[in-house]
Amino acid sequence: MQKTRQKEVLIIIPAYNEEQNILTVLKDLRRPEIMEIADVLVINDASSDATNRIVRNSGFTLISNVFNLGYGSTIQLGYKYAIRRKYRYVIQMDADGQHDACNILKLYDRLRTPDKFGDYPDIVLGSRFMEGSSDFPVSPAKHLAYALFRFLIKLFTGRRIADPTTGLQGLSNRAVLYYSKYGRFDDRYPDANMIILMLLVGYKVEEMPAVMHARLSGESMHSGLKPVVYMLRMTLSILAVVFRIKILQKKAGESRDVIFY
Repeated sequence: MQKTRQKEVLIIIPAYNEEQNILTVLKDLRRPEIMEIADVLVINDASSDATNRIVRNSGFTLISNVFNLGYGSTIQLGYKYAIRRKYRYVIQMDADGQHDACNILKLYDRLRTPDKFGDYPDIVLGSRFMEGSSDFPVSPAKHLAYALFRFLIKLFTGRRIADPTTGLQGLSNRAVLYYSKYGRFDDRYPDANMIILMLLVGYKVEEMPAVMHARLSGESMHSGLKPVVYMLRMTLSILAVVFRIKILQKKAGESRDVIFY
């Protein structure tokens, strides 16, 4: 029997109650140029709808959480899977149809492109708000949150990040290994706080324009008043990251690990 060639890329898709969207997303990923380089892993975070059945019938690899772990813990489970299976790159995307499959190859190419010094990116963020990005509607509450997070990232790292909460990301094995270890990844909302963390501990983070769409159907985890709560929680998390990296661990001379609770 001929041995199946190990692919370089694992596409991770966390899914929670996405029965109305997930099939369209998976069909879009069946493009030959994507299937040539990537395997797809869907992690069903204890959905109460038909998400699990739809993914199982699709033929893609499925992990089903018995209990709802939350977005961050579900993504981290995918990182651990990628490390165990020795994938060179991870590309993570959402299950709601916002992230167009055309971004996959662009992220993959960017991860494999060195800068003028010969260094490769550890993380490539797919941005909704750069020149070349597709138009993307954003509510006033989210506009406020994004502006605040851009300011905090610039303040603490000196970098301007156009889309500080993007769920579309490409990661090198080095970044995935860091994230996969205990205490190094926020189990709830790993967004701007993780960007700041990775920049402060010396990882190379880049950003590129991406094609994104409004959610196909269903409710976002940041709908209603949730963006306000999210903004407050994220701000506190960012301040905690900066305090631990720049003050506590600098004084103690310890390795720069951040424990999220």
